[in-house]
Amino acid sequence: MNQFNKKYLYQSFLRQPVWFFRSFIFWTGIFFLTAYSANAQSVSGTVYEISQNPVRKSPLIGAHVQWAGTNLGVATDTSGKFVLPRTTQSNWLVVSYVGYFPDSLKVGADSELEFVLRSEKSLDEVVIRGNSTTIDRMSPIQTEIITSRALAKAACCNLSESFETNASVSVSYADAVTGSKQIQMLGLNGTYIQTNVENIPTIRGLATTFGLNFVPGTWIQSIDVGKGAGSVVNGYESMTGQINVELQKPDSREKLYANAYVNNFGRAEFNLNLSHQLNEKWSTGLLTHASTLRNRIDQNGDGFLDLPLYTQFNAVQRWKYQSERLMAQFGVKALHDDRTGGQTTFSPDKRQSAGAPVYGFGAKVNRMEVFSKIAKLFPEQPYKGLGLIMNASVHDQRSFFGFTPYNGRQQTLYGNLIYQSIIGNTNHAFKTGVSYLLDDYNERYRDTTLLRTESVPGAFFEYTYNNLDKVTLVAGNRIDFHNLYGVQVTPRVHMKYQLDRATALRLSAGRGFRVSNPLAEYFGNLVSSRTVVFREQIRPEVSWNYGASLTREFDLGGMSGTWILDYYRTSFQNQLIGDLEHPEFLYFYNLQDKAFANSFQAELNLNPIERLEIKLAYRLFDVQQTMGEPFGEQVLLPRMMINRDRVLFNAGYALPYDKWKFDFTVQWNGKRRIPNLDPTYDHTSYVDMPTDIAPAFFNLNAQITRTFRMWDVYLGGENLGNYRQSNPILGANDPFGREFDAGIVWAPIVGRMVYAGMRYKIKR
Repeated sequence: MNQFNKKYLYQSFLRQPVWFFRSFIFWTGIFFLTAYSANAQSVSGTVYEISQNPVRKSPLIGAHVQWAGTNLGVATDTSGKFVLPRTTQSNWLVVSYVGYFPDSLKVGADSELEFVLRSEKSLDEVVIRGNSTTIDRMSPIQTEIITSRALAKAACCNLSESFETNASVSVSYADAVTGSKQIQMLGLNGTYIQTNVENIPTIRGLATTFGLNFVPGTWIQSIDVGKGAGSVVNGYESMTGQINVELQKPDSREKLYANAYVNNFGRAEFNLNLSHQLNEKWSTGLLTHASTLRNRIDQNGDGFLDLPLYTQFNAVQRWKYQSERLMAQFGVKALHDDRTGGQTTFSPDKRQSAGAPVYGFGAKVNRMEVFSKIAKLFPEQPYKGLGLIMNASVHDQRSFFGFTPYNGRQQTLYGNLIYQSIIGNTNHAFKTGVSYLLDDYNERYRDTTLLRTESVPGAFFEYTYNNLDKVTLVAGNRIDFHNLYGVQVTPRVHMKYQLDRATALRLSAGRGFRVSNPLAEYFGNLVSSRTVVFREQIRPEVSWNYGASLTREFDLGGMSGTWILDYYRTSFQNQLIGDLEHPEFLYFYNLQDKAFANSFQAELNLNPIERLEIKLAYRLFDVQQTMGEPFGEQVLLPRMMINRDRVLFNAGYALPYDKWKFDFTVQWNGKRRIPNLDPTYDHTSYVDMPTDIAPAFFNLNAQITRTFRMWDVYLGGENLGNYRQSNPILGANDPFGREFDAGIVWAPIVGRMVYAGMRYKIKR
């Protein structure tokens, strides 16, 4: 997922996993030279690449050409040409180059061949994807690429709604009032996933609360979802996986993209993306978003808004410079989000009704970012490069829960300097560099003040061994010098072994380290009468992740498909425990014994007939943690709010030329453990702790899209089965009483939702 383009270092921080057309081969002289070729004692040919601006075919210097399964190979010369003696050991010729998709060919009588290798990421970052969610076949990290086609299967108004058809990542509301959402992967919530935007760590710290809502769906070009410990190049915080979001680029093929959306609840949004090529080297882009919900909805009649009223404005202005030896991007992001929730009679200027207090929730978030990315290119040595990523952000949040204020401010400076090259030949490559992270936190909740400044310089080295069609090994280590928590060493290793041409085995292991932000990560549980208690000084979380994945491609009776089986285990040396077992308290303390998350997933992707795509997946979690510190006990309990089983079915069908597209998704969410909040129960011991089990439920989504030359119009629905959690807010009739709790949400709060929208595009 975080592989560098070995020709262009720029790609090491502008990740663009792409589909660049499949490699093709021109068989010349097949009718006239057959007799001559049959007797030839060698094969020769030329290896090309596709260059951009302008698009042309150029010789690829130093590409490796080898007979599969042997040590017989040569490198292409300065004209991209090669001559290789034939052998009786193999008739498969494999061509590879670091940063490019390898190609292979069963060689017959022909002796003059032509290969065109496709870059894993293009210089100008124009992503050419396939028509569905795909698996990155070359990466040793199990990486799923969610393409723009897959994103269009649902409305995808923002990043939190972009995983509806994904089996690995699930999304749910964090509570029944604030509208914040959380994701889960490998049995753990999104705080353990390193979520980057164009390889810049973004949804972290205080942004974990609403960050998924702050990336509009129409800005997204693609999403890479990598399981397990990620690359050491991007830092130490990844524990269960990495998500990298690629945004639309300044030199996009669409100079104008507009999207409008509305649903039956009254939510409306408008997005406008603009891009302009200023001259041969400069381009600029503007991404804008505005959305709002002003309709008060209370379907269950509990006196509380089911969805908060909100208004959001969001924009990115960026510029790009590209020449033969230098590439740069820089830009600025700005966001304002204002939301209000609580009782239906609440408004910021009306906190009492008939002389009684009215419970309300409010949150105003203002965020500003500036970023730059610079790469030095070496055309004569395409495997070599030097790049620098810089990002600075200020995140300011002002919130209240009833009459309790919560204010938070985070200032961040991030830098990553990366150098890459080879050792001897392109089979042995490396990335090395230094990084720096500065985080300044200031949080205030009731009488609790949390102040923290983290200054973390670090260095890393990552080695890649590529044995062409058999083994790819990535081994890396980084060392970080944390001003508060000392030296942190983060080793990680990934391996892909090609069992045969259709079957790949991936193995991974690695350490993760992160400093938690309890109030931001348990934000939804603050909408309650619980007393927050920090039992001790919270230490950083440390985990080890181990995983294995088996991918098998098949073609059966004209049906093509892919089987994926994977198993991952995350074991914690220390973990933040957010203890919800007691109805009147939210305890925070460190792990006393053991905690782990086991994840098993089986997934089938099938194309039974032309233009029909089917996905069927089953996921099983076993997540447990040691509880009981407040009473001096150590009891291993299943983690709350995690459903043990999940089944996903998705079918998508398109008529010729994609004029009509139909998508249908069914999600089955299994049972999960939830707190027992009955005050008559005795909660003094964690042994035989009173607990409840939330029932399993189905969720049905569907969408129909009609495509015209420049227009798309779509109509869809979510939660078509109209399933809703009963009584999502406990003690709703007395929100200032001891039993009030809106943080125990495990199912949809609102019922059936119908939406419609349109997309308008003008291409260059």
